Amino acid sequence: MLLTLEGLNKLEKELEYLKTVRRREVAERIKQALEFGDITENSEYDDAKNEQGFIEGRILALEKILRNARVIDEQGVNLEEVGLGSKVSLLDLDTGEELDYTIVGSTEADPSQFKISNESPVGKALLGRKAGEEVAVNVPVGTLHYRVTAINK
Repeated sequence: MLLTLEGLNKLEKELEYLKTVRRREVAERIKQALEFGDITENSEYDDAKNEQGFIEGRILALEKILRNARVIDEQGVNLEEVGLGSKVSLLDLDTGEELDYTIVGSTEADPSQFKISNESPVGKALLGRKAGEEVAVNVPVGTLHYRVTAINK
C-alpha cells in the first residue's frame, strides 16, 4: 500500500478514534439496549451490534493497511515526470478547463479532494508523462484528452 505522509497520518488518527472513542460509544449503546430486556426483538441492540461489527471490521482493515504501508517520499518527487506524490496541472483539451490532481496510492484516493489513484485510468495514463505532453485516456464515457501543463511537489 502506497501512502503519502498526510494519508498515513489520517489513517492513524481514524484508527485511534475508532479504538478509543467509537468502541466505547458502541459498547455503551449495547449496554443500554440490554437494559431494555429481551434482545430477540430489540432493534436498538441489533443496530448497536451491527455498528460494532462495522467498527471492528474497519479497525482490522486499517491495521492491515498500516502494517503494509509504504510512505511515498514526497521530498524525492521528480519534477521532470509524473509519479506518485506528484501534483499535476492539466489542461482538458476538449473543454479548456484547467485541473489540478495529486497522484496517490489507491488507499487514499479521493477525487472530491482532487487526489487520484495511480491505478485509475487517468492516473495510469499520466504516470511517466512530462510537462507539455498530451495524453488520451480511455474511460467508460469515451476518451479524455489532456495536456500536462506543470508538475509540482
